[in-house]
Amino acid sequence: MPDDQQLRPRLGVMFDRDRPPEELAAFAVAVERLGVDDLWVVEDLPWAGSIAAATAALAATERLRVGIGIAPAPLRNPVLLAMEFATVARLFPGRLAAGIGHGVAELLAPAGALPQARLALLEETVTAVRALLRGETVTLKGRAVHLDGVQLVHPPTVVPPVLAGVVRPRSLELSGRVAEGTVMAEGQGPDEIAAALDRIDAGRRAAGSDAPHQLVVFTHLRVDDDPERLREATEETVTGHAAWLGVDPADLFLAAGPGSVVAARVRSLWEAGADSVVLRPIGADPLDQVRAALEALGRA
Repeated sequence: MPDDQQLRPRLGVMFDRDRPPEELAAFAVAVERLGVDDLWVVEDLPWAGSIAAATAALAATERLRVGIGIAPAPLRNPVLLAMEFATVARLFPGRLAAGIGHGVAELLAPAGALPQARLALLEETVTAVRALLRGETVTLKGRAVHLDGVQLVHPPTVVPPVLAGVVRPRSLELSGRVAEGTVMAEGQGPDEIAAALDRIDAGRRAAGSDAPHQLVVFTHLRVDDDPERLREATEETVTGHAAWLGVDPADLFLAAGPGSVVAARVRSLWEAGADSVVLRPIGADPLDQVRAALEALGRA
């Protein structure tokens, strides 16, 4: 019989891209000791590479699952990406979750990495990477990906799940068709989860898939009882992220406020269908924020 810890939904923490990479190993050890299930690392241009970051976090810890959220498909040849995932998965079996996404257009453009066919590139990359990780010989003549009889020499013994980090409806359907899970960006609450699941399920039906599909939801975190301090701490994040999502700042979802409010907000994401909620602490005290959230959730 599974115990309560196995049955409970997963809780993760993001290592923020603005923190220097040399802090990652100690941060990973600290959040593992706090009892979180997952640590997620980011790959945004021009911050830091996700494969190196994931490997460092895995090497520093013993049980933590590390997620890549996300490797932008325009930056990665799918064979190289599969090689990287396979190597990390062989070194740390069962502890990697591999996210692939479109990337952020305004960050990709300065690097000359904007693709002509964004949807095709992501779908074909996810399809190819998954097949390569399974040890298959892959030939794919797609719109964006062209492979001719490629097979990994060292496929992983435990194949990591490949998730798609997406936002818009057509991309969510794509994730349902070809990925094993979906990563939802910060700022989206229960209503957005319900809408996303509708689109994901449409993609799964189109593919005739009844396989499990993980839903990972990122959310900003700030625990504070003082409304004015809370507003000052979150204002810049709320304004900037609302603009990126194209929503009114008042409609942006985040787990912010007193501990009881934060706990209720996180639970609302689980109840809406998130299999894992990943906290992205706001401010210079991320471990204190995570600790406060865990205490409020009864997971300290």
